[in-house]
Amino acid sequence: MATTQTILEQIEERAGESIGVRSREPEIALAPVPSPRDVGRRPLRNVGRIAIDQVIPDPDQPRRNLAADSLERLAQSIRDKGQIAPIRVRWSDTASRWVIVSGERRWRAARIAGVTTIDCIFHEGNLSPTAALEEQLIENLLRDDLSPIEEAKALARLMKLNSCTGKRLAESLNIAPAQVSRALALLKLPANVQQQVESGQVSARAAYQISRLNDGNSQTDLARQAAKGKLTHTEATETVRRQRGRPGLNNAKAAATRLTFLTERGWHVTVSRRHKGSYDEIEQALTEVLEEVRHRIDNNVRIY
Repeated sequence: MATTQTILEQIEERAGESIGVRSREPEIALAPVPSPRDVGRRPLRNVGRIAIDQVIPDPDQPRRNLAADSLERLAQSIRDKGQIAPIRVRWSDTASRWVIVSGERRWRAARIAGVTTIDCIFHEGNLSPTAALEEQLIENLLRDDLSPIEEAKALARLMKLNSCTGKRLAESLNIAPAQVSRALALLKLPANVQQQVESGQVSARAAYQISRLNDGNSQTDLARQAAKGKLTHTEATETVRRQRGRPGLNNAKAAATRLTFLTERGWHVTVSRRHKGSYDEIEQALTEVLEEVRHRIDNNVRIY
């Protein structure tokens, strides 16, 4: 039986607790240690899934042609494994829909696959036509998804929108100025020759050489020969050089040539030959070297 003293002590202790008095400090419960896989992760409010019918392609997208067989392969992959990467979209008050900034190929394949929703990254804020075109162009250029004529038209449109030179545009896109100038040269070709380049009958390399002629009839004639397989890139280069009154590759006088070009990033590119050469020949040599470098990049060849 509790004594009067014990009861009074219990009452006093409870009364103290009721006004915040503690006989000892409580232990603080620590939060559980996060899993290593969650370190650095954070939720993003601009990522989500919406009905695929709420998304439409951008009418100003530079890429126009999408191969049916390629779309079907991607559609089958979506059926089997689902959508691997989200597309990027921006809101259009005019269309009351989300407009694709990048990922139209995935969107079309998803429709073919019969899915009803699509994962998106929603661009917050306004995206100007120039900024949207730049993003689309950069993505397609990096993936080599544009045909030569599509690339040329997109570059020309960007130059017009930004009122800039080809060199400034190349700097903003982080591509070589020569790539811009060679692409724009294709737009100087007659429409029928551009169509042959678009369809792949005439290579962009041969078409660039043909564009250096000033006569449209001569351009059409050479393009016709190239389309029939009767004119290689080297032969096109030689033919154009002769028609422009320039010496051929094998007609240079006996004198050594050695030139060094400096790049903005500190590279020294040296070209040399035991015989005298021209800038046209140097351009041809550097073009061949560039193709070899790209081949090595594509095949993961390391520099030792």
